[in-house]
Amino acid sequence: MENPRPEKIAVVDEVRDKIETADAAVVTEYRGLTVTEMAGLRKSLKALGGDFKVFKNTLVRRAVTGTTSESLADHLTGPTAIAFVDGDVSAVAKALRDFAKDNPALIIKGGILDGSTLSAGDLKALAELPSREVLLARFAGLLASPMQSFASLLKAIPTNFAYGLSALIESRPGEPAPVVEQAPAEEAPAAEAVTQEAEAVAEETPIEAAAQEPVAEETATEEAEPTEAPVTEEAPATDEAPAESAE
Repeated sequence: MENPRPEKIAVVDEVRDKIETADAAVVTEYRGLTVTEMAGLRKSLKALGGDFKVFKNTLVRRAVTGTTSESLADHLTGPTAIAFVDGDVSAVAKALRDFAKDNPALIIKGGILDGSTLSAGDLKALAELPSREVLLARFAGLLASPMQSFASLLKAIPTNFAYGLSALIESRPGEPAPVVEQAPAEEAPAAEAVTQEAEAVAEETPIEAAAQEPVAEETATEEAEPTEAPVTEEAPATDEAPAESAE
């Protein structure tokens, strides 16, 4: 058996390393494409994280034999170019699909994604998906939506409570009117209080005067008593005087 040349060994190792480190690999057939068209496709895929390279089928088959990517060997017919994807797989699949619409010579055969086999139909479905940025934005929106709803719920609780309390007060019989209508009614009790206070003062005045009258009478009585005692003692002296004159 002829020993493989070093350059072939290097290509096999390169293919194996690229398949193992890439997120996905897409096998295409480029028969009939010009060099300019191939260069344009390679440039567009590179901007999306894809490395589009041409390899011999025998070397690719040798690189995938005995690995989890061995299913790629089923697509190795005709001139083969492989797009190694490092990033958004759906974006690369979409770019290949759009290019194939304008250039039917490009045939998308299949590939692998994280060790799983992808058919041409799987790659077509991936091409229909939104881009990675759009998916991340939608996912972030789904995460933020419950939090926004919860915040709105918390904000609505005080308002709903106030409305409910107001409706409860209005529905209960015998409840006073609103504060605006109570303003005139509050002035009447104030006037009545002033009138009652005035009447109380008027009633207390004669009571105090009556309470002071006995004090005046007692004072007059005490002043009159000393004058009555001498009048009582002078009566015997008047009787003795005639008796002396009779003798």
